[in-house]
Amino acid sequence: MERDSMLYQDLESILLTKEKIAERVREVGQQITRDYEGKAPVMICILKGASIFFADLIREIALPVTTDFMAISSYGSATKTSGVVRILKDLDKDILGKDVIVVEDIVDSGVTLSYLKNLLLQRGTASLKIATLLDKPSGRRVEGLNADYVCFDIPDGFVVGYGLDYDQVYRNMPDIGILSPAVYEKH
Repeated sequence: MERDSMLYQDLESILLTKEKIAERVREVGQQITRDYEGKAPVMICILKGASIFFADLIREIALPVTTDFMAISSYGSATKTSGVVRILKDLDKDILGKDVIVVEDIVDSGVTLSYLKNLLLQRGTASLKIATLLDKPSGRRVEGLNADYVCFDIPDGFVVGYGLDYDQVYRNMPDIGILSPAVYEKH
């Protein structure tokens, strides 16, 4: 996709290029491979935003991983969390006694991830780690919530691309950019 496409016109700036993203995802995949040597972790993709990151990340992990998917919402079509977490799609398989890695697109307020972490721990995982593409510590509303694997720390701003969306648009951009407030302030 060319950077002069319509999607890019709605950006204030490009924050992370597809090349930089690919390099960092490879590094995190290699780290997970080292950390889980001799194990077969269950990788849980949080839909929809993490799907592209998830697909790229699991291809960089040289272990016999299994995959599952969850869909959780606390945003709807807004740019800020509502604080109400809803499970839209639950896991298909039991995770009792399994080493689990939750793969998330962004850790912002931490509300959704905190809820999810507590829920999965109650299901009796052997271990639970979080891998995130983006971490936005300035948006955190939940104390002490940190991802175990972080590709990039980012500043405040509403980001789209590489799976992240605004009202279901922009997920297909290969880069990550900061969306112009003019796009979402008119709604």
